[in-house]
Amino acid sequence: MAPAIVALLAAAVLSTAGADPPFVTSEPNGGWSVAGYYVHNNMWNSARYSPCTQTLCAWSFDRWQVVATMNNKTGDGAVKTYPNVHKDYRSVPVTSFDKLTSAFAATSPRVGIYNVAYDIWLNGIARPGCTEIMIWTENFHQVPGGRHIQNVTFGPHTYRVFRNPASGYIAFVTTTNFASGTLNLLEFIQWSIAKGWLSTNSTLHQICFGVEMVSTDDTPATFQVTAFSIDATPEPQAAGSMPVNRPPALPSSTNLQHHKSQTAR
Repeated sequence: MAPAIVALLAAAVLSTAGADPPFVTSEPNGGWSVAGYYVHNNMWNSARYSPCTQTLCAWSFDRWQVVATMNNKTGDGAVKTYPNVHKDYRSVPVTSFDKLTSAFAATSPRVGIYNVAYDIWLNGIARPGCTEIMIWTENFHQVPGGRHIQNVTFGPHTYRVFRNPASGYIAFVTTTNFASGTLNLLEFIQWSIAKGWLSTNSTLHQICFGVEMVSTDDTPATFQVTAFSIDATPEPQAAGSMPVNRPPALPSSTNLQHHKSQTAR
């Protein structure tokens, strides 16, 4: 289906969700707890850049959008915001899952620099000793951190795998963008364990899905999520929905390390 048609369909879906969204925020750490998920504006690295604005409108955890304006005139390629929907867990052992999948659908404006991605936190959230696994479903002029290790295929999609052992960062970057689908998240985690990058007794702390934004070329750009769900067996008790304004626990040099190779496009 042509991208323009997909965008129109996504806009139609959002419009039918209600003319007036029940939650709207432009606050950097604004968020909404709904149905066991948390929809988060998460402008975690925006304060050092201007202009950098972002407004989140949410109808539910699986129907929301942001309109953002920012640029990369500094040339540092830093990610400034990560608006997302996420679910938190109480240190659930990875070995306790028989199934851990997630379905999504999203549309993006294809302007500036960004990536649409899952962000899975294990053994903690944004603190020393934790591991961050990202799964990029769309890449628009973005550069992952770490070093390219190899390519791997899960289901119908092939990913370039990047890793930075010092920061605990692992990124699976799709070789062909896709705007919707169902991913076997457990497969990505188990593959990382088999590589020796994660301990076999690792615990799950958070699953996010959203957009890492570097630039919109100073024009208001709309990003939409029109479907999202997590299916886990057995279903562990979630830790409750709460904001995690990522990542205050890590030194700033570490926060931006895996984005410093980006340049203005």
